[in-house]
Amino acid sequence: MVRAALEQGARAHGFEADLWTLERVGVVVEQTTGVVLSRASVWRVLTGRLGWSLQRPERRAVERDESEIARWIAHEWPRIKKGP
Repeated sequence: MVRAALEQGARAHGFEADLWTLERVGVVVEQTTGVVLSRASVWRVLTGRLGWSLQRPERRAVERDESEIARWIAHEWPRIKKGP
């Protein structure tokens, strides 16, 4: 029951971002089961019973241009590496 609720994603439960925190999971557990858990207990449920692990989102600039990065690595880096 809790696993299915969490697999729907955080936004499905009214959170602004689709990221899970211990506090958010605790809220969903309480809404789903009526049981209030401490942060430590939420962690034990996530890692022990559900087999989930800590993951952090990648931090990348929105402006990141993969084609420009590839061009720079192919053309500019060899030039810089050779020296004057």
